[in-house]
Amino acid sequence: GNETLRERIAEKLQSESHMICCKDDILITPGGEKRFGAMIAESFGDSNFVALIVPSGSYEKEKRLLTELEKRPEVKSTQGLSNIEAMDGYMLTDKVTARDFSELMELDYEVAELLYIAYAVDDENYAKVINGLSSYSVPLIDIIMFLYDEVEEGYVTLDDDLYEKLSDAHTQMQIAKNQLEGEEYSRMLVYLNLPEEGDETFAFLNEMHTIAKKYYDGNVYVIGESTSQYDLKKTFAVDNTVVSVVSVLAVLAVLLFTFLSAGMPVLLIAVIQGAIWINFAFPTLMEDNIFFMSYLIVSSIQMGANIDYAIVISGRFMELKDHMPRKDAIIETLNFAFPTIVTSGTMMVLAGISIGQLSSDGAICGIGQCLGRGTIISIFLVMCVLPQILLIGEKIIDKTSFNVSMIPLVERRVG
Repeated sequence: GNETLRERIAEKLQSESHMICCKDDILITPGGEKRFGAMIAESFGDSNFVALIVPSGSYEKEKRLLTELEKRPEVKSTQGLSNIEAMDGYMLTDKVTARDFSELMELDYEVAELLYIAYAVDDENYAKVINGLSSYSVPLIDIIMFLYDEVEEGYVTLDDDLYEKLSDAHTQMQIAKNQLEGEEYSRMLVYLNLPEEGDETFAFLNEMHTIAKKYYDGNVYVIGESTSQYDLKKTFAVDNTVVSVVSVLAVLAVLLFTFLSAGMPVLLIAVIQGAIWINFAFPTLMEDNIFFMSYLIVSSIQMGANIDYAIVISGRFMELKDHMPRKDAIIETLNFAFPTIVTSGTMMVLAGISIGQLSSDGAICGIGQCLGRGTIISIFLVMCVLPQILLIGEKIIDKTSFNVSMIPLVERRVG
């Protein structure tokens, strides 16, 4: 658990006087550098496992399901009540007769037979009491739990050695039952020979659902880090498309009514969205991961800054181009916008880089790095690329311009 993890790491830090650099996930020790993640894997293992949640009530279905899963090459091992060994080769859920149970627990057969009769009556299975108990079998975990309850209530008396053996077995079985079986659902752990994320992993998660559905009619759930990654993958594509489309439409609407031209928003959006795409191409090229929330935050800030920069340059150019040659107008525009854009942009670059270097939180660190890099890209594109686009696309802007007729207000004077 997390508490155990913290305690183990704290012990190692105290014993070796580590210094931690959270940003690079490195432990600096007297003996050299160690990856924090590698240290956790060394202590607790790095197996990728998922929890398979199925309706409870049938140990036989659970056993067949685990057996089928263990035959798959993608599965390293499985763990459930039906494949955990209890004692002398018997699994927790294996069914045993009164004769088997008496030999297993070194209990008198007459006592075991009376115990099975009491269990059958408690289970309202009166037919077994009438027809005989020779073929009556009960899951080992259930009969031990029942025997322990009978002893605790005083209905059955055992000698000290047998009671100690029963108590130890009950304790271990109770722990397993608490971990793997609930009132409505049972849990099985499936250890995979697959990475936490990837097309092969996600495909096998779907297969696990299909396999489990062959045995259970109710709801079946697969829970784990791989499932979380799979859900993120499925939702990211939709969320990313929605956010991008809505953002672009909002920017187009603002620019459309700002410049009263249908061509101007299209030209400017190429620069604005292009700066964002170039910025987030860097993590892919560097094979670096980025948080989805960091992407949304940085893209929103960068788009807002780009709109501001683009409006400053485009608005000034549209005012000057009718009074002087186009090249002179764009030079005058750059001279006018340079102090404003460079000043505000430099502050944002320094703030982003500083956050990226100083923060120990991975998400905040990613935001700072992307924000600083994205602002540099935005300044370059707005100052160097946007002027060329305005010069080349001036005719498109003029031809797609329109005027908005204002309804005159009529003031009526009385007297």
